Amino acid sequence: MRRFFNFVAGVVCGALVGSIAALLLAPVSGEELRQQASERAIEVRQDIIDAYEVRVAQLEAEIANLRKASSEEETS
Repeated sequence: MRRFFNFVAGVVCGALVGSIAALLLAPVSGEELRQQASERAIEVRQDIIDAYEVRVAQLEAEIANLRKASSEEETS
């Protein structure tokens, strides 16, 4: 378990160092970079919401099918 936490800590530290390096070495200004990051965050958020809605619809359809199958078994 300790190795896992060390791995996670290493990943977090690496991501932090990488993001700082990307910010310092980016070919665009800070304002443009913040704008791009904000737009991308909005896109990712919308993608997550869309995926959530699709999955909820799938699960609701599965539940409806299971209920239908269950009620058909009870009547026969």
